[in-house]
Amino acid sequence: MNQETGTGADASAELLHMCTRVEWERAQEVGQRVPDGFAAEGFVHMSTPIQVHLPANRIFAGRDDIVLLSLDPALLGAEVKWEPGVPSDPDSMRFPHLFGPIPVAAVTAVTAYIRDENGAFPSLR
Repeated sequence: MNQETGTGADASAELLHMCTRVEWERAQEVGQRVPDGFAAEGFVHMSTPIQVHLPANRIFAGRDDIVLLSLDPALLGAEVKWEPGVPSDPDSMRFPHLFGPIPVAAVTAVTAYIRDENGAFPSLR
C-alpha cells in the first residue's frame, strides 16, 4: 500500500484502530474488541497513520479519551479488505476493514491520541 496516500493494499501496512479508553478496558476484559456497529456493518474500521485523523475528526471531535491500538496484522485472525471511506475523503483513499473482532493479543501498543493546539486530531505522518 502507498503509505502516503492510503491507496492500494499491503499486508505489511501499519494498522491502527481507535476507540475510547473505556472501550479498550472492556475489550481487555472479554479478550476482543467488538465495536458497537460491528453487527450491522460486519467489519471493524481501521486506519493507517497517514489517514487516521480523517475518521478521528469525524467521529471523535472534541473528545479527550481516545486511544490508538497498534495492531499486528498477522494476529488479527480475520480478513482485512481495503475499501473506500466516505465521499469527503481524498480520491482513491482506501481504509482497512477487518471482517472479524480484534483479538486483544493482536494489539502491540496502546497510545493516547491527543488533539493538537487547534483541537483537531493530527495525521501521524
